[in-house]
Amino acid sequence: MTTITSTATNAGTGTTATKTTLGQLGSADFLKLMTTQLQQQDPFNPTDNTQMLAQMAQFSSLSQASDTNKGIGELSAKLTEISGKLDAVVAAQLAATKAQAGATSSSTTASTTSV
Repeated sequence: MTTITSTATNAGTGTTATKTTLGQLGSADFLKLMTTQLQQQDPFNPTDNTQMLAQMAQFSSLSQASDTNKGIGELSAKLTEISGKLDAVVAAQLAATKAQAGATSSSTTASTTSV
């Protein structure tokens, strides 16, 4: 995804809005768009309530999916960290087992040569 930085100043309010990533809108942006849409609609032909509710439901669903993806990403990172630690424990156990086996075989060899 392309990252851009743009700054726009609203002449009516004097506020400045900055977007840093192309194509990403948050919940505040959605609510701002919906409010503007309500303000600009024709009072004699208003937007159908079912369309407005459908848009809100779609945004809510998208927001929940985004939160789920974020949670899965965090869980994946934790599992990767745990897997690395378990690999280190297994490697340490194998090294200890080999060291113990080596010590046992050298003590057995020493006892048979002294007989």
